[in-house]
Amino acid sequence: MSGRRSGAGAGRAAVLDRLRTSLGVGAEDADRRVAVQKRMYNHARHLIPARAHEPNPKVRLVEMLEGQSADVIDVDGEAAIAGAIAAYLRDNNLPARVRHGADPLFETIDWRGAPGVEREVGPAKPGTVASLSRAVGAAAETGTLFLASGPDNPTTLNFLPEVHIVLLFEDEIVGPYEDLWDRLRAHHGERALPRTVNLISGPSRTADIEQTLTLGAHGPKRLCVMLIAR
Repeated sequence: MSGRRSGAGAGRAAVLDRLRTSLGVGAEDADRRVAVQKRMYNHARHLIPARAHEPNPKVRLVEMLEGQSADVIDVDGEAAIAGAIAAYLRDNNLPARVRHGADPLFETIDWRGAPGVEREVGPAKPGTVASLSRAVGAAAETGTLFLASGPDNPTTLNFLPEVHIVLLFEDEIVGPYEDLWDRLRAHHGERALPRTVNLISGPSRTADIEQTLTLGAHGPKRLCVMLIAR
């Protein structure tokens, strides 16, 4: 059997060879390999804007989220979550139904506080109007929610329904992105992050057509962030 690479492997090798030639480096450059390893494992922190260091990151987070057309609601503890969800659906003339994943938080919620709300579990389906997710944290510097993919919070719930409700505990708000990535690595283990971490800062929008702002072009028309005190 020939030792030659074939198909996609050969094409990839050819591209890499051309890149190395243009850079004037070799495939076995030890110094470059060490530099890459350091880059991968040391997690150098990038330039962090001053607004990420404000003493109360919640204030900045709310300001940034509302500036990007998100609804932000304060919730006084876990006992008030169900009632807040029911009220939001009712006040916005939405069906009394939400679909969420298998996050353990959803089973600890006292749903008796929302007796008329129906719950469905699993990824979003055609016709799902409102979804419910839990954010693993938020970066105040840009008002960005971090949502990890997986059975607990399926990614489809972030993008397919018209309305996306996200639960976020106030003590999981940080200033800069780097702090939240550090927390995720500490929780999941080095090089063991979820397959996808979705960063969300507001409802989907575009102004591609005649510079007219349209919400819901590529995802939910409405984003509601419930900030839970504990």
